[in-house]
This record gives sequence, C-alpha cells and structure tokens, in this order.
Amino acid sequence: MRLSRVGYFADFVVYPTLLAFLSWTTLRHALPTQRDDWMLAAGAGLAAWTLLEYLLHRYVLHHAIPFRRMHALHHASPTALIGTPTWVSVALIGGLVFLPLRHELQAAIASGATAGLMLGYLWYVGVHHAAHHLRTRPGSYLFKAKQRHALHHHSRRACNFGVTTALWDNVFGSARADAS
Repeated sequence: MRLSRVGYFADFVVYPTLLAFLSWTTLRHALPTQRDDWMLAAGAGLAAWTLLEYLLHRYVLHHAIPFRRMHALHHASPTALIGTPTWVSVALIGGLVFLPLRHELQAAIASGATAGLMLGYLWYVGVHHAAHHLRTRPGSYLFKAKQRHALHHHSRRACNFGVTTALWDNVFGSARADAS
C-alpha cells in the first residue's frame, strides 16, 4: 500500500522505541537466568524472522489475494513509498506473537522472542529500503542484498524471496545468482 513519507519511515522510529521499551521493562529487574532466557529467546525470534520473512514474501505477497495485487504495485514501482503500515505490523506482532507467547511462557521468554522478531522486522525494512533507495559499497552485505533483491524484481523466474538473507532461498531452492 502506498504510504506517506511519515508513514513509510515510521518503522524506523516506532520499532527501536518498542524494542527499547520491551527490553527495559523486562530486563530491568530480571535475574541473571531470566536475562539469559531473554537473550536466547531474542536470538530464536531473530532467526525465526528470517524464515517468516521468506515465507511471507514467497507465499503471501506473491500468491495470496489481495496481498499479491498490493505487492505487484511494489514490483511495478520499486522506489515508491509502498509498504505495510506500522500500526498493522505492530498489531500483528503483538497479537499473533507476544500475547500468545505471554499467555503460555515466562515473561522473559515471550518478551525476548518478540524483541528478536521485531529486530528482524526492523532489519528487513532497513535492508529493503537500502536495496531500493541507497547506493551501497560494492562487496558489502547491503550491496549483495541489493543485487539479490534486484534479481528478485527482474528475473524471469520467481527467485530470491529472502531480503535479509539468502539462507532460505538456498534451503528451498529459490536462490538465483543470475537473471535466467
């Protein structure tokens, strides 16, 4: 969906604020074992994000109506300010991740997993923005991500659905290094 400039960049303000708040409220009085649990859960949430990003991009954004039509706008105008409104992503992460985890698990684990997932989402929007709007240094991580993502946009074959990492494209056979 097309966003205003403020709406497009809101993730870069809202998510760091939420991450700081979630981390501070959970860790300020936590015992060392709870801090360890939080860190492990955050790592697991970040790793889970990479798989979720791949699955959402490959199957939801490229196949599920109406998301497919909205995502096609992005492919047609890759530098346009098109994305998910911050309030939608926050509501989804809060409602589908944090609340169910908090109901079933310790607060430190639920908070850590949610923080890791949010950090992954912030990583994704940052890399995706860089891929479409910034010059990157040849050989850098962002340059390679930008090349992978450009192939996603311009290849005749559906490929390179991972924006932050090529891991899942390699695992599921959708990685491409050329435009064939």
